[in-house]
Amino acid sequence: MPIKPNQVVTVIYSLKDQNGEILDSATKEQPFSFLSGQNQILPKLEEEIGNMLIGSRKEIFLSPEEAYGEYQPESVQVVDRSNFPEGSKLEEGMEYVANTPDGQQLPFVIAKIEGDEITLDFNHPLAGEALTFDLELLDVREATAEELAHGHVHGDGGHHH
Repeated sequence: MPIKPNQVVTVIYSLKDQNGEILDSATKEQPFSFLSGQNQILPKLEEEIGNMLIGSRKEIFLSPEEAYGEYQPESVQVVDRSNFPEGSKLEEGMEYVANTPDGQQLPFVIAKIEGDEITLDFNHPLAGEALTFDLELLDVREATAEELAHGHVHGDGGHHH
């Protein structure tokens, strides 16, 4: 039976890059749960999970376009160190979040530091990667009114207050 919006979906998975390296996982002891239809996971991944039966396993391949998109060279910028608050600890590989004038948050990574020139990469860290999920669907249930109001799952595999 297809998963409907506003249901709690609980899975276990391992996520591998195109070289077979495991990047992330969720186990039976610590499963992952999300609210369906709320853009909490990649759309193509949610679509594939939606066609599974509880207890079934599936290998789901996502192209870069279906995952985090192609790497966009134009999403890399060089800025002056003065754009950061004085005293900020800046190191290559560190992740930060910039706020746009309209309040939107844009995560980025410091790709390179050369003197006062800081290279920022606004691409998702997995942009350009084909991804494979080895996934098992553990459970699907209706979300509680509280979960819907909070916008996330409570309890096992979800958020704990």
